Amino acid sequence: MRPIKRVVVPVDFAYHTDALVDYAAYLAGEFSALTHYIHVVEFYPGNSMTPLSYVQEYEAKLLADVRVRMAQLLEDNKERCKGCTGKVIVGDPVDSIIEYATAQDADLIIMGTHGSKGLEKILLGSVAERVLKAAHCPVLIMNPFKK
Repeated sequence: MRPIKRVVVPVDFAYHTDALVDYAAYLAGEFSALTHYIHVVEFYPGNSMTPLSYVQEYEAKLLADVRVRMAQLLEDNKERCKGCTGKVIVGDPVDSIIEYATAQDADLIIMGTHGSKGLEKILLGSVAERVLKAAHCPVLIMNPFKK
């Protein structure tokens, strides 16, 4: 069994992100592991009814906002998460998480779940479930809704 030295933590900046970051920082600290936080932005493919200039302006603003949030996450956690990194990626969430974890030679992926059920899960799928099935390393899925 390989020691856990590199942990990838996908964050979506939803209301439960703080709980996920707290847990990941604690666990990575227990292993003295380097933590890589990532956020994947998936743009809406658009349609012919939306002007291209509006779409480009929206995408640029969204990326700028997410980069600020990632910088703030790193700043807020720099004391307890020494050397952690953060990256914003544009692409398909599952593919991007898997590619990034593979490129970093991650030993563990820690991610949250939204707890979708029923029609929502059928229509949207579960990113966490798809990452779990495709990852080259263990995936720890945290349920941020449980205390």
